[in-house]
Amino acid sequence: MSSQAKERLDRIDIGILNALQQNARITNSELARAVNLSPTPCFNRVRALEKAGLFRQHVTLLSPEALGLSINVFIQVSLEKQIKDALARFEQAISERPEVMECYLMTGDADYLLRVVLPDVAALERFILERLTKMPGVSNIRSSFALKQVRYKTALPLPASGLTLPESKRGEEDWA
Repeated sequence: MSSQAKERLDRIDIGILNALQQNARITNSELARAVNLSPTPCFNRVRALEKAGLFRQHVTLLSPEALGLSINVFIQVSLEKQIKDALARFEQAISERPEVMECYLMTGDADYLLRVVLPDVAALERFILERLTKMPGVSNIRSSFALKQVRYKTALPLPASGLTLPESKRGEEDWA
């Protein structure tokens, strides 16, 4: 495709994305071999995928157990009022807490679901009593300990072949 916007990812693009989700440190030459391309076209496709906004960030996943973070807790938080300002205040406050790994605005009984990683129960108690209960607007907190992590993955499920990009992710670059 010359200067037309690419609207669809082909099987090579999907292969590149899958390989990078498994190992972001793979070299371009290894990646090119894995998807049956020569290095330059592979490099150009990766750059085009980046420009299209498909990569959020490159990270290194650490072992929580090796770092002494053995407590994985899911916490449901309800607010007194579900108004825009109260939600924004809570979200700002929670985004500043390093132990909060994930935070979701939810439907159902609770307003938010948090996943918190801590070294021990004492640290959880401090987090709840000294941090969470003192956040403005918090009315109810319920926590559940994860006994065992049955599955954890960071790779998103991708189809085996073509994928149409949403309108906001379509690039103007040549992907070939």
